Amino acid sequence: MVTDNETNLLYLADCLPKKQPTFFQRFENVLNNCKIKFEFLPNTKDIWAVDFMPIQITKDKFVQFVYAPDYLKTKTGQKTISAVDSICKTIGVTPKQSKLIVDGGNVIRSGDKVIMCDKVFKENSSISEKELIKQLKDTLEIDKLFFVPWDKSDFTGHADGMVRFIDSDRVLINDYSKEKPEFQRSFRMALHNAGLDWTEIPYNPKNTAEGIYLNYLQMKQAVIIPTFKHKDDNKAVKIFETVFKGQHIATVDSNEVAKEGGILNCITWNIKK
Repeated sequence: MVTDNETNLLYLADCLPKKQPTFFQRFENVLNNCKIKFEFLPNTKDIWAVDFMPIQITKDKFVQFVYAPDYLKTKTGQKTISAVDSICKTIGVTPKQSKLIVDGGNVIRSGDKVIMCDKVFKENSSISEKELIKQLKDTLEIDKLFFVPWDKSDFTGHADGMVRFIDSDRVLINDYSKEKPEFQRSFRMALHNAGLDWTEIPYNPKNTAEGIYLNYLQMKQAVIIPTFKHKDDNKAVKIFETVFKGQHIATVDSNEVAKEGGILNCITWNIKK
């Protein structure tokens, strides 16, 4: 699969500047400083671009899952779902269609491996777990698929706020030391069983996504880390500088967008062109 550090073109929802003007101006400055080219997805209804857009398999191959999350079942929620087929047609992307319900924020990839939160089984309960795993592997064209337990404090059940790849054998994870012991054990056991080593990053979420440093943007040009005017900002940045040594590291204050429930990986769709 195409990994984040191979991507060189960034898309943002065209409604982001209007819905988050202060943050967007700051983010745009950081992107320009990092020499990251970006374009806008047309006629979007929400800012969370990664969740409804396709997953890139190879440079010219994409797969489009069904975007029908349970947390958007209300009439208000339904109004925030963008017409992804029209968007893809406008930007010249023709993805393969899948009938599986998967949010883009729940697909964490590294070449031949993918990590997902196990909430995906609940979202696709009409088929057996064995069949779901087979279909996901076939669709994503991977041999290794791992699942981490759902952190119920995040209603979305997205893995991009829980774990991210450093390389094919190492991941960054939240410091879950303040979470329930049962969750801590099951989460680490899932990583251990997957043969992955991990490095912990500070984790101090409020009722929103503030304090979740793992929801960063990684591209070929740079790794951009969300900061929150919090005492752990410097500690988090130092860890990123160590694990991504040699890559350009930048930061952007992200409190405004974090208060809406997501951060940098959520609002971006980065691909390899």
